[in-house]
Formats: sequence, C-alpha cells, structure tokens
Amino acid sequence: MATPQLYLITPPDAEPERFPATLMAVLNAAEFSALLVARGSMDDAAYAKLAASAINVGQGAGCAVLIENDAALARRLGADGVHVTDGPAALKAAVAALKPAMIVGAGNLHSRHDAMTAGELEIDYVFFGPTDGQPHAAAAELAEWWAQTFEIPAVLSQPDADAETVDARGAEFLALSQSLWSAPDPARAMQAIATTLGASA
Repeated sequence: MATPQLYLITPPDAEPERFPATLMAVLNAAEFSALLVARGSMDDAAYAKLAASAINVGQGAGCAVLIENDAALARRLGADGVHVTDGPAALKAAVAALKPAMIVGAGNLHSRHDAMTAGELEIDYVFFGPTDGQPHAAAAELAEWWAQTFEIPAVLSQPDADAETVDARGAEFLALSQSLWSAPDPARAMQAIATTLGASA
C-alpha cells in the first residue's frame, strides 16, 4: 500500500506571534503536502494574522496552505485554497469562486451520503474526521470505503495518532494535529510518525 501524503492541521487558536517557529520545526521534520490553518474561535483579525504567517511558513516549506471556510481571505492572502466545512451550498460557492486556479476541499462529512454529495462537485479532496479534535467514530471506515471506491483523494484525520497507532486506512492523505501540538517536542513527535510511515523529509 502506498505511503500516504501528509496533511497538517494547525492547533485551534494558535498564537500568531509564537506559533510560526513551532510550525516551521514540524514542517522541517517531514514532507507535508498540505497545511490547514484552523480557525478555532479566533476573530477575523486574529485569524487573518495567523493565516498570513502560516502561509508564509507553509509555502516556504513546499506546502499547499488552505484557509478554513473563507474563499475571499484565501484569495487576498495568497493561500492555495480553502477547506469547506459549512455544507454543500458553501462548497458549491467556493468551487465557483476559486476553481480551477485554487484548491477546494470538503470537510465535515459524517456519512457516505455527505461524501458522495460533495464528490459530485469539482473538489480536490474529501476529508473524514475532525479538525478540532472531537471524536468521529466513523471516519476511518468512511475513508477506507471512499479510497477503495472513488478517484477523488481521501484525507483521514487522526488527531491523536502517534508513531504506534498511525494508520491511514488506505486514504491518500493522513491529517495530523493534536498528537503533534500536545507533545513536549512537536517536531520530534513528527519525526517518529514520519519514520513509521516511511515519509521522512
């Protein structure tokens, strides 16, 4: 089975001043294909500030950097695309606004029906599992089913995965978040996971 590409999710409410250095260390620990700047509970100004610094660091490391649910901000800051969690209408609007020049991914998918509805649009990936650390019992099963059935790439989020438990279940992308940011040394935690996956930089 092919080694999954890595997709990194920033921690909710990351501090724009202190986080970029930690982010850079993690991105240097393995080769990531994509970086999602999670919004958490930040207001517009704080999120835009964090996103701008994350875009600078992420794109410098060769990542596609995605903004959460804000196509206009993604375009203004020079991001690579958006990750949409607000449902089919918002996803359709993002596709109309950004494709084909930018990436549009679909998240907040809790069933096969949700995923197939999203997949009917011109999207670049379907995302199964949480971006905020909340459990999603069916995510792994959905990702495995999708990867075996459809051509649009699947992303499986495993927020609490570590070097012992990481398993992409056949999905083309593996999304990591809390397991890194809660570790004493996020870059070292990432190195351990990358070694397990054979995805070292």
